[in-house]
Amino acid sequence: MNVTVEISNDCDYHWVPEQDVCANWIKIVMDLVDTERTCSISLRFVDEAEAESLNSQFRGQPHATNVLSFPVELPAAVTQNLPTEPLGDVVICPAILEREACEQGKTQQAHCAHLLIHGVLHLLGYQHDDSSRAEAMERLEIKALEILGFPNPYLVG
Repeated sequence: MNVTVEISNDCDYHWVPEQDVCANWIKIVMDLVDTERTCSISLRFVDEAEAESLNSQFRGQPHATNVLSFPVELPAAVTQNLPTEPLGDVVICPAILEREACEQGKTQQAHCAHLLIHGVLHLLGYQHDDSSRAEAMERLEIKALEILGFPNPYLVG
């Protein structure tokens, strides 16, 4: 599996992970789901105002959120002619990430890895809209984080 990650830091937050670190986190989860694609993902870090605007516009939720995913839906005739398959965009709000990490007793890096893995799984079609699908998605998140040396994010405190 080969993934290209394009990072855009559209906020003035003091910490975001390096591009190669993000690419490694993404590669781990994609390997877990047996994805042998050559793909690209756009990762944006945004401030709370942008996170709120996007969440309101695309999900009808009038508040900022920690992570959003926007899968690309292109016809196969288009993607087969591209050097990499664009999977979509993952948007993370570092200010919310930091607050949640502190509240949950996690490191920023561990929580960021979890949010990015969660977002990538959404790009790959995973959902948590019912208990069985949520459990399947959580198992993948836990396994990917375990491989990366991070604790189970669902065991808070």
